[in-house]
Amino acid sequence: MKAMLRITWLLLLCFSQVHAATTQDKDAQAAKGLLEKALAYYHDNGDKAFAAFSRQGAFVDKDRYVFVVDTKGVLLASGGPSSALIGRDISEVLGPDLRKSFKDVLLQPEANGIQQADYRWQNWNDGKIERKHVFYQRIGDRILAVGYYLPRASPEQAKALRDKAVGDLAKDEAGTLKAINDMQGGFLQDDLYVFVVDLDTQRYVAHGTNLRLVNTDFGKIKDPEGKPVGEPILKLMAEQDQGEYEYRWKNPVTGKVEDKHAYLRKAGHFVVAVGYYSP
Repeated sequence: MKAMLRITWLLLLCFSQVHAATTQDKDAQAAKGLLEKALAYYHDNGDKAFAAFSRQGAFVDKDRYVFVVDTKGVLLASGGPSSALIGRDISEVLGPDLRKSFKDVLLQPEANGIQQADYRWQNWNDGKIERKHVFYQRIGDRILAVGYYLPRASPEQAKALRDKAVGDLAKDEAGTLKAINDMQGGFLQDDLYVFVVDLDTQRYVAHGTNLRLVNTDFGKIKDPEGKPVGEPILKLMAEQDQGEYEYRWKNPVTGKVEDKHAYLRKAGHFVVAVGYYSP
């Protein structure tokens, strides 16, 4: 019976991961297709195309839209909420990753075609700053781009990452703790990350996004509103080998304090945790 339940859970996990990947692939294809459409329209109409790009219509597809910046970072057109910034230098707003990508593309021949990068931008559906993937191409001193929001991690992905950390700790304890603290080995996946607490010392031994917490007393950890987090988790894990706990914590992707659901599991004298942020 247990074997059948495990097989069923694994099948559901695989389906969830495949579904998430398929959804992301569709989003990527739609964004790239919209950019190709905009490039063709710009080829025929030049800067006159900016008017079409900046209104609701053929160049807006759900939360995907065309935007155009020049080589100085001035926004020339946008079909999204950033249309209010048209005519202004938005290079600082784009963030360091996208600014660097745009600067890099200016050093390359236009013949290199469509490029890709990640950046963070406010999602006009929920008002939160979220990670986007953007397709863009330089045409003269203009850069045409279309981005799409990457999906948040699912509960199944959080459990899978927790179980990966538990398995790797059993094989190579020192190497796994080092990889988590170095943010390597797949232990940091967008808004998912691993943290590990030594149950003997009740101190953090690894944390996927905040190394300042390593060696601190986990039992004294509280959420940003002052509610205890470490103490109830330690109490829970003193009574069982795995469990779940909900609390409030800063999302490393959005930079905001959000509701978080953590999956906990013992690994020897460690407790391993991975949580997903509720939408």
